Amino acid sequence: MKRYLTSSKYINWEHPDIMALAESLSLNTMVDEIIAQNCFEWVRDKIKHSVDYHMNPVTCKASDVLQHSTGYCYAKSHLLAALLRANGIPAGLCYQRLSVEGDGAPYCLHGLNAVHLKSHGWYRIDARGNKRAVDAQFSPPREQLAFALNSTFEADLPEVWAEPLPVVVEVLERYETYDEVYRNLPDINPLAHQASD
Repeated sequence: MKRYLTSSKYINWEHPDIMALAESLSLNTMVDEIIAQNCFEWVRDKIKHSVDYHMNPVTCKASDVLQHSTGYCYAKSHLLAALLRANGIPAGLCYQRLSVEGDGAPYCLHGLNAVHLKSHGWYRIDARGNKRAVDAQFSPPREQLAFALNSTFEADLPEVWAEPLPVVVEVLERYETYDEVYRNLPDINPLAHQASD
């Protein structure tokens, strides 16, 4: 589990602002499930999704997401992982491959998290931000993610990564505005991904 507790370039939980917020979200409890829910709901509700709110700048590093209060799903997952790790709760990154418009190509990755809870093991949570037709919740052991899979080429990637996928970081660091990112959303070839497993 050590790698799911590490502070790193993008999940930089040792940043003082992240540590202070993580501490405030764990006040008066040592129960990992309550702390995890507090962290999840804070990121889901307080950090504005870049596209929903048409917000810049494009963020990637957890501390930048917190500073600017905005991020794509990937960036929000970096901050959530950082807050969980700062509280000593193992957390990783997960991805789905979804249709961008919900009706076939083009496809893109969608970023979410997995948290390791003492009573449930790995449990996926999606702090992307709720809106009409999106209602992600923290209700272990039942998953309630932002998006369900609707087509043959959509997929749940089963891995729990300790660090962001390079293709995600490359897009978030290359483009300066939310709409540029939206036109170049990261994707992977699912057949090539399966072949490499």
